[in-house]
Amino acid sequence: MSVVLTLLSVLCATVPMLAFLMFVWWMDRHDREPLWLFGLTFLWGAIGSIFLALIGSTTLMIPMTWMLGPELADQLSAVIIAPLVEEPMKALILFAVMFSRHFDNASDGFVYGAAAGLGFGMTENFLYFVEVASYGDIATWVQTVVIRTLFSAVMHACATSWVGAALGFARFRGWIPKLLALPIGFGGAMGIHALWNGLLTVGDFMETDAFVTINLAIFPIEFLLMFGVFQLALWEERATIRRELADEVQQGLLPLPHARAIASYFQRSNPRWVPRGVPHWPYIRAATTLALRKHQCRNASTRSYRFYSDEVLRLRREVQGLLRLAKAS
Repeated sequence: MSVVLTLLSVLCATVPMLAFLMFVWWMDRHDREPLWLFGLTFLWGAIGSIFLALIGSTTLMIPMTWMLGPELADQLSAVIIAPLVEEPMKALILFAVMFSRHFDNASDGFVYGAAAGLGFGMTENFLYFVEVASYGDIATWVQTVVIRTLFSAVMHACATSWVGAALGFARFRGWIPKLLALPIGFGGAMGIHALWNGLLTVGDFMETDAFVTINLAIFPIEFLLMFGVFQLALWEERATIRRELADEVQQGLLPLPHARAIASYFQRSNPRWVPRGVPHWPYIRAATTLALRKHQCRNASTRSYRFYSDEVLRLRREVQGLLRLAKAS
């Protein structure tokens, strides 16, 4: 039976996380990230961050065990060491991604952070599932799979997405948001992580399921708050697209109905407003990227201004070339 549960553990650890991953990618509806970079971020969470977190946790446990004793140190490690070590390790990839041309704003940071968190949750779930499967207790294994899939792994995604959203919000803003991004991002992520682990630890210490129940009741509220943050980030992205394309309308590059449709998720999906002969999605991608590059160019540093200004000119030519296909057809 333990062999069967072990094989099922592989499926239960991977399939739900991959499904969550693609749902997050799909939700980023205005400017979806390239799958190769999105997947790489997920793999970092699943492999790289897990490896570094194990090293960091083991290292910090040595002085903590020496000061508090092995039993107390083991109980407090989930509340103190795990958030302090795991959140920075998951978020390391974000500091590389944020300087790429694909990292535009808070919504991008949110989805990349969620990808890293889901990768971490997948590997951690697999290790827990296999450990419980070795006991051969089906009921305990099912309970572990359900709780860790719907709660623990999603907690990791929420925590790291908060860091990503903070970094994305500050990316093209002044020095004050940049200085506040790290303490706000990591403070929120570690708080989410510590609250989840802390209630479980207290319940285990007091040998009662009451704190587990409280934890399971509180977390959906946290999840809804994070989902609201994501929606606000998407709203800001939509407002940026609408504002920047309005300027293109005034300059005569885009028709007004096109600018409105591109800024609306529901309208942009309907190809009827696109002139015959103009490729639907390439046109939308070019115009959307143009809007985001204009925003970045306006807020870019001196070092990166040249790149974004050149991108704006290139994308304007691309949009004009695509629209000319309508006249030629």
